[in-house]
Amino acid sequence: MELFDLIKAIILGFVEGMTEFAPVSSTGHMIIVDDLWLNTKEFLGSGSANTFKIVIQLGSILAVVVVMWKRLLSLVGLYKIEGQTATRRFNLGHVIMGIIPAGVLGILFEDFIDENLFFTSTVIIGLIIGAIWMIIADKFGPKKPSITSLDEISYSKAFKIGIIQCLSLWPGFSRSGATISGGVMLGLDHKTAADFTFIMAVPIMAGASGISLLKNWSDLEPSHTGFYILGFVSAFVFALIAIKFFLKLISRVKLVPFAIYRLVLAAILIVVLYL
Repeated sequence: MELFDLIKAIILGFVEGMTEFAPVSSTGHMIIVDDLWLNTKEFLGSGSANTFKIVIQLGSILAVVVVMWKRLLSLVGLYKIEGQTATRRFNLGHVIMGIIPAGVLGILFEDFIDENLFFTSTVIIGLIIGAIWMIIADKFGPKKPSITSLDEISYSKAFKIGIIQCLSLWPGFSRSGATISGGVMLGLDHKTAADFTFIMAVPIMAGASGISLLKNWSDLEPSHTGFYILGFVSAFVFALIAIKFFLKLISRVKLVPFAIYRLVLAAILIVVLYL
């Protein structure tokens, strides 16, 4: 493996870490950067390249664990968050309700998604539709949020957000874009919706990475190990930076600026690829 190949892993890790928790679609950005520039499929193979894009998300997940460890421990009763009571506590049940819909559909349609949707053309569609959904949430959602803490989320709302999260199975739509917008539409403030999104990401992305690794194990080669490790570490470092920045930013700017960015990016891609 050549030096520039390893640099490609760092670049993709950077793209993953900086975009995973912003509502712009990290998978979509990695597909765009890879298809139009890096072309890792040349030396990894198609299956291994797609697996890499999923597996390095574990670096971003580790960043969530580091930043939100208190809240994660509280899910299983190992840490008490201030203000929690026996009847007012965000717990593991809420997370399970939130991940069931996308988890089931993801398992059923994983092969179809990998084979048919990991392309720049499909990402463009996801960017545009996701941007429209985000604008709708900001403009037509409740003007005064009724839920300003994770501990106020009900099981039914967690499940509804989980249903909305299924939209993110389309690359380019964005998991955080779908769930934060869905949460806002259901009465959560932007930061609480983002917190819930980040916590749900831990089991979802860990599970998706594990399944993808098992299914594509035969495509992986020992020579790819360094590539995967560099991508993982790069994603972890940049995700640590991005998470804290994004949680402060989302409360201030809301979703529309991110939606505008998505539409501009989609327009640029259409011009570059089709005009």
